Amino acid sequence: MEETLETEHFLGLDYGKAKIGLAVADSEVKIAFAHSTLDNDRNALDKIGDIIVAEAVGVVVIGKPKETEQYNSVSVSRFASEISESFPLVRIEFEDEMFTTKMAEDRLKEKGAKKIKNLDNQEAARIILQSWLDRQ
Repeated sequence: MEETLETEHFLGLDYGKAKIGLAVADSEVKIAFAHSTLDNDRNALDKIGDIIVAEAVGVVVIGKPKETEQYNSVSVSRFASEISESFPLVRIEFEDEMFTTKMAEDRLKEKGAKKIKNLDNQEAARIILQSWLDRQ
């Protein structure tokens, strides 16, 4: 008798005042991939919800700024609560996001990417999610 394990899907978020970077991964491959960048507007939660449903996401990993960055820390916590209330079956996890945007920009430059500012949020989300996956 063959035992099958359900593959779990993960969504990583790099939450910012203007943009939210997204990355995806699953428990089978455990490699995070940049997904997209959303405008942080009134439709952001709905768009993230669409991705949660489409990708069958079970865990959302959100980059958490240092407590000294008071505005961002409160905003991230509030956004995490909104996701949790809208999708009660989704587990919320936090991952330190220190220097992720700088790391993302450096990696994109190394890869020769054009329009780095258009990609750095989703690359930062990928770094956040991969860091969390590596600790599991």
